Amino acid sequence: MGCSAGHPTPGKVLLLKMADIDNKEQTESDQKEDVEDVEDIEEEDASEDSKARQLTVQMMQNPRILAALQERLDGLVGNPSGYIESLPKIVKKRVNALKNLQVKCAHIEAKFYEEVHELQRKYAALYQPLFDQRCDIINAALEPTEEECKWQGDEEEELSDEMKEKVKVEEEKKDEEKDKPKGIPEFWLTVFKNVDLLSDMVQEHDEPILKHLKDLKVKFSDPGQPMSFTLEFKFEPNEYFTNEVVTKTYKMRSEPDESDPFSFDGPEIMECTGCHIDWKKGKNITMKTIKKKQKHKGRGTVRTVTKTVPNDSFFNFFSPPEVPENGEMDEDCEAILTADFEIGHFLHERVVPRAVLYFTGEAIEDDDDDYDEEGEEADDEEGEEEADEENDPDYDPKTEAEMLLLMSTGGRCLNDG
Repeated sequence: MGCSAGHPTPGKVLLLKMADIDNKEQTESDQKEDVEDVEDIEEEDASEDSKARQLTVQMMQNPRILAALQERLDGLVGNPSGYIESLPKIVKKRVNALKNLQVKCAHIEAKFYEEVHELQRKYAALYQPLFDQRCDIINAALEPTEEECKWQGDEEEELSDEMKEKVKVEEEKKDEEKDKPKGIPEFWLTVFKNVDLLSDMVQEHDEPILKHLKDLKVKFSDPGQPMSFTLEFKFEPNEYFTNEVVTKTYKMRSEPDESDPFSFDGPEIMECTGCHIDWKKGKNITMKTIKKKQKHKGRGTVRTVTKTVPNDSFFNFFSPPEVPENGEMDEDCEAILTADFEIGHFLHERVVPRAVLYFTGEAIEDDDDDYDEEGEEADDEEGEEEADEENDPDYDPKTEAEMLLLMSTGGRCLNDG
């Protein structure tokens, strides 16, 4: 039987079928390999994602990396976004109008603080009789009554008859002693030693003098005079100097700086002046004498030279560096005056009005609550994180170093060179 040319023979059909099968199997095999390749890639991706997550968790738990990240973010704060520069000229002019309004606000704020100063002066006169009474009690010029000595926190616990009798005997024994303490000994010295800002200034050789400090007052400038306040340290007669009162005056300014009006944030101390202390012979503790040996280069003989040099003392507080007329100071003088202004402000605002609470330590506890609580919590958390870091078997210091490097390079890849 002949075959038409248009139709394949059975052998050819078989060959075609076999070829189809081979092709199909090859296709399925290729597809299977493709699937396996995809699965391998997905497993690799999943592994990389897992590593990335672990790295992120590790990074977020490491305080040093977080600190580096925070520092970098802080560097971005205040950077102009470019939006203001892109504004149309007419809008920029309106922004300038708002700035002029802000300058006017600053001038009104300055007037506000001037009136606050006037109120401080007014109420200082109302406080002063109470402060004078405080001074009299401290210095034994006034003995408070039993009623005035009662304090709500002093309620005695119930005592047994035996204990009450013992207390009574002890009190009678104390009453019989000849040397009864007068007033409140070493009141101001104790206050100064209780305040960190002041205790750093008080040297051991200052203490015998500060035991003679009777009172500390704040006096404000008279009405119509430039804004200022004076600290008056009143001493009883002593063997160290003849001054009855030693003073420190702080001059303030309450007006915006024309060159930078937006920096105004209330009155600022501009300068301070101390006073001359009339030290008795050989009692000036702000100076000390040292002996130094010098060897002659040619003859080789040795001589002893006596020199007088400045000595650390609380009383250097009354000899601050002078501010030059041009206002330019070196870094040391500027640092000294900055610390001096802070101390003067603290004495004026906190210590003088609340002296008894600094004497007992109660005001110090309040200051600690205000300023240290957050810091302590942060320290505790950092300590816990460091401990966790040391105990973590997966902790890799190399990874930490790489992450810190990444932060410092602004997020560029480590391999970018």
